[in-house]
Amino acid sequence: MNRLRDAMRGVMSGKDDVIELLLVGLLGAGHVLVEDVPGVGKTTLAKALARALAVTFTRVQFTPDLLPTDILGSQVLNPRDGALSFHEGPVFTNVLLADEINRASPRTQSALLEAMNEAQATVDGVTRALPVPFFVVATQNPSDYQGTYPLPEAQLDRFLLRIGVGYPSSEAELAMLYARRTDDPLAAVEPVCDRDEIVRIQSEVRDVEVKEPVGKYLLEIVQRTRRATAIERGISPRGALAFFRATQARALLHGRAYVSPEDVHALAGPVLAHRVQLTTEARYGGVSAAEVLTDVAREVRVPT
Repeated sequence: MNRLRDAMRGVMSGKDDVIELLLVGLLGAGHVLVEDVPGVGKTTLAKALARALAVTFTRVQFTPDLLPTDILGSQVLNPRDGALSFHEGPVFTNVLLADEINRASPRTQSALLEAMNEAQATVDGVTRALPVPFFVVATQNPSDYQGTYPLPEAQLDRFLLRIGVGYPSSEAELAMLYARRTDDPLAAVEPVCDRDEIVRIQSEVRDVEVKEPVGKYLLEIVQRTRRATAIERGISPRGALAFFRATQARALLHGRAYVSPEDVHALAGPVLAHRVQLTTEARYGGVSAAEVLTDVAREVRVPT
């Protein structure tokens, strides 16, 4: 994991926190939504991860005219013998980059629901398993940008984390200008981890211990989102499971065999913010979901 992190640092300088969250999504066997303005490196981040992993990688540019069959695949007629054969779509890969996912229609976005939740795709009544591991990195522009569709709530819930990249610091941006003067650092990224290693580490994440006081601390935050006055719809049991698994992945990434309250606190925003729906008063009052969750977590006593 340290080699993987170092390989990505060579491309995304000064973004250690973003890289860590992406790796939490990978180790937690989930999927990651990267949301930010154009040009801050969302696609570069996903491509750097794919290059550092010795796995299959597919990129799909989502557009308004994209159809579900363009993602899942379809039956193709062989003109020689008149037989139909299934042609796999780009979803049959280890790492799928869904670039600008919110530019496609909700119908096309929903084609990924089964794949992301159950690692399988059903086409023409036949269910086919996807390769292992299967990891989706989706990028999207803010919803107020022209030509975008809001992601359905069921689709958002399939993402383990939603993260932002943000603008780089002055030092990191200056280093980027000179690093890309003659060459693209992305081309220099070499694979440092193969498919079997990723699968093994993902299985080890499930063995990370979560003491009961920490588990109760996590669950109390989840349950308080269902009672908070600023939240119309709180975290579902599936969201609680995602939160639990993400904290295990972060603990392992930090070299620990147990989850600490720090893991819970650090991941509350990235894991939960996109799963809650604020009340109309809170939205028009300029309050963000992350701010509400910070207040909710502050009310819960931290176990010692």
